[in-house]
Amino acid sequence: MTEQTEQPEPSEPSDGLEAELLEIALDAATRAGAFLRDGRPADLGVAATKSSAIDVVTEMDIAAEKLITGLLADRRPEDGLLGEEGASVEGSSGVQWVIDPIDGTVNYLYGLPSWAISIAARKDGETLVGVVHAPARGEVFRAVRGQGAFLNDRPAHVRPAPDLALALVGTGFGYLAERKAHQAEVVRWLIPEVRDIRRGGSAAIDLCDVAAGRLDAYYERGLNPWDYAAGDLIAREAGALTGGRPGDPLSPALAVAAPPGLFEQLQRRLDELEAWRD
Repeated sequence: MTEQTEQPEPSEPSDGLEAELLEIALDAATRAGAFLRDGRPADLGVAATKSSAIDVVTEMDIAAEKLITGLLADRRPEDGLLGEEGASVEGSSGVQWVIDPIDGTVNYLYGLPSWAISIAARKDGETLVGVVHAPARGEVFRAVRGQGAFLNDRPAHVRPAPDLALALVGTGFGYLAERKAHQAEVVRWLIPEVRDIRRGGSAAIDLCDVAAGRLDAYYERGLNPWDYAAGDLIAREAGALTGGRPGDPLSPALAVAAPPGLFEQLQRRLDELEAWRD
């Protein structure tokens, strides 16, 4: 049975909470976006490395997370935090913020525009609010559970599902050589079967581009919760289905997003190609 992540109906008691969380997420993303856009040094210094020399963590990345977590701690001190650059706070309110201060770090490092701040708020494990701000593109995507998705002030909707052979599909690659080699094999088999494949470099933006109808579908293995937490909600609220392998939810093992009809075709083919393994 295919896992289809439905758009849940919001409960009345949480409406005020969701509005508050959205306001805070938009404020944090806007401030971080201005800091990153206007403060980007011409020669970025490297503060640390991640899993390989290619995956660079810049000083700006770390500073942006501190800016966001500082604002969240000030506005909602009882909430938990999970951030890419090390923020981890348990919290006592049941609300957890999932933060990627720069999704698309390498794009940011090289001066490419496809990078974003991704902020999601979960309560008891369910994502209530998602904001993805792409400052270099002048775009803010947002969604509240059960209330639709928006690009700036316009409603966002997925494209009508084409057949797989006519689909423009986004994907991404990991940083470790072994994982990339297998991902390249999956692409080698898949690309003759679709319209074309795009690799943008930011999972959050790719999910939002599915939501906005700029991509028909997206898939990737090896994402972390901060990569997809906000974009997953935005895509679903725009009409996409999301999941992993057939019967599984979207997860680090595999993320797939597409409108109904295309989703099932792509998910099935990716499972045949073992896109879920390294």
